Amino acid sequence: MSSSQPFVASSPISAHRSKFTWKQLHQLSQSSPNCPLRTVSHCDLDAFYAQCEGVRLGIAPDQPLAVQQWQSLIAVNYPARPFGVGRHITAAEAKKLCPELICQHVATWKEGEVRWAYHEDAFKQIATHKVSLDPYRTESKKIFAVIKEQLPPSLQRVEKAGIDEFFVDLSAQVHSILLERFPELAAGPASSDITDLLPPLPTTALDWSADHLVDLDENETEEDNPDWDDVAMLIGSEIMRGVRAAVFEKLKYTCSAGIAKNKMLAKLGSGYKKPNQQTVVRNRAVQHFLNTFKFTKIRNLGGKLGDEVVAMFNTDTVKDLLEVPLEQLKKLGDDTGIWLHRLVRGDEHSEVNPRTQIKSMGSNKAFRPAINNFEQGVRWLRIFAADIFSRCVEEGVLENIRKPKTVTVHHRQGNQSKSKGCPIPQAKTLSEELLFDLAKNLLAQVAAEGKAWPCINLGLNVSGFEDGVTGNMGIDGFLVRGEAKAARLASSSGIQDASPESEPSVKKRRTTLGIQRFFAPREDSKDSEQGSKASEPESIDHSPEDAIHSAPELPPHVLPPSAQGAAHLFQPTIDSYFCRRCNKHMPKEDEIEHNDWHFASDLSNEFREEARTRPSTPAQRPAPKKALAKGRRPTGSSASGSKNNDKGQKKLAFGKS
Repeated sequence: MSSSQPFVASSPISAHRSKFTWKQLHQLSQSSPNCPLRTVSHCDLDAFYAQCEGVRLGIAPDQPLAVQQWQSLIAVNYPARPFGVGRHITAAEAKKLCPELICQHVATWKEGEVRWAYHEDAFKQIATHKVSLDPYRTESKKIFAVIKEQLPPSLQRVEKAGIDEFFVDLSAQVHSILLERFPELAAGPASSDITDLLPPLPTTALDWSADHLVDLDENETEEDNPDWDDVAMLIGSEIMRGVRAAVFEKLKYTCSAGIAKNKMLAKLGSGYKKPNQQTVVRNRAVQHFLNTFKFTKIRNLGGKLGDEVVAMFNTDTVKDLLEVPLEQLKKLGDDTGIWLHRLVRGDEHSEVNPRTQIKSMGSNKAFRPAINNFEQGVRWLRIFAADIFSRCVEEGVLENIRKPKTVTVHHRQGNQSKSKGCPIPQAKTLSEELLFDLAKNLLAQVAAEGKAWPCINLGLNVSGFEDGVTGNMGIDGFLVRGEAKAARLASSSGIQDASPESEPSVKKRRTTLGIQRFFAPREDSKDSEQGSKASEPESIDHSPEDAIHSAPELPPHVLPPSAQGAAHLFQPTIDSYFCRRCNKHMPKEDEIEHNDWHFASDLSNEFREEARTRPSTPAQRPAPKKALAKGRRPTGSSASGSKNNDKGQKKLAFGKS
């Protein structure tokens, strides 16, 4: 935002002292939620679903338009509303009120298909179609990107609060503009005391003509001199006008905005004057603004708590609730009473959280008529899996940014509901097919218990989202440069564990073995060692990309004898893994889990063997062995019999069995 843009009317310098301090000005730069100069905006798309369809179809903005789901309307644009057309009436009723009304049905998933589409007769196909909101999610993502593009990356705090609404904490950006436009603020305090008051505002009049301005409280007048909080609000409104203009210019969507000192007031402000308008709630106008509302319109007071407050105090207005003493409000509970007492006075300090993330997502279908067999259920699970996976991709599952941990199938038959869940394998890349296979198995469990059909509601849910691990070092990251190259070359050639026989020296073998080889039985065949040396590449000084193309095919004599006959069938690739212990090849992503299974199996067999051979009486039992599991080095002494630890190592203490 240009610092040269005029925003104050020319007027004499005010002699009125500011009530704000240098400390509070610094808090503004930190976007502190308790700062009295704080500036927050809520941006709300106007009749979003209807706008999406109007933009998609190229319909004129003044054309009455409604979005239809089955026989009902779920969104109505503003040109249609003067005719009495509203949400939740039927399309037939709306057409009678407004014959020119265009009713566009939402996109749907069709039973048996794996992609949503717009179907002309979808409103007749409630039994075989499922509503898709993917087109609106896609547009929401575009709008969110445009909003962020208009704000300085280092100063922006943007929270996506829903598919059609966003919070923006403008405080840090407002602070930077204040310092640019007012040299007296950029110069800093005259003393080292940050509790000193800020200098007087160099004007007595501000130009609010571009916005809708809420009237001041009863004890305030427009003749009173403005202060730095008013200037902060004015700059914030200027920024949001630019953001809204960019959204319309680039994507043709209009939105309304509210600017205030916190999220609650900003959200109420964005809906105060619609469509395509902007409302500013100055700090001196907060109480007058809130007194015009029912408190049940405030977030977190529209549900059971709001109903409880109405029943307890026989009112639903903010103005009446102001008269209720704090002690009486505490009948709702001390914390709730204090929170409510502050809320109706405009005192709210929740942060704008740019890292707001979903915890679960689901897809479901209510059946009319009910479905009657497992095959029908499976076809719907295919659609649910595709729906959820497309949304998971937006959450970054393919880049391992976020991953769900659990998948659950919800089933309803008559008055009985059942849920079956299972963990999602974290070692595997999440895919639509993986979700579908897990869901199908869970539905089979429901069906096996009986009383599954007819089914009137079926759904799929993934939950437990958490941040994925990115940027981890592979085992070769801990090796020296030459050894790391050798490990990467072996991996890229399809040889996941460089065999000990293929290394030129014992010292190098200790360093470059795959970590799972320490948990497998040792191989001491000299013939195998001599034969495998011939398979070692002449040079390992290649990049990983070169290795993929130039590494030789693994000769049969490197494989165990039992696998040599099938060696010509296995072409090593970067996506494959060959296990020498069970002579099987498999997808690379199964390698870790597979080797963990071998280790656990070996350990279990050893414990079982030890239990079988242990004498029945303590007197007959030999001294405990020092060595651990098969193939692992004993702790506390070296293989050569030395009782001293290697340099830099400590002896590990294990509990006695």
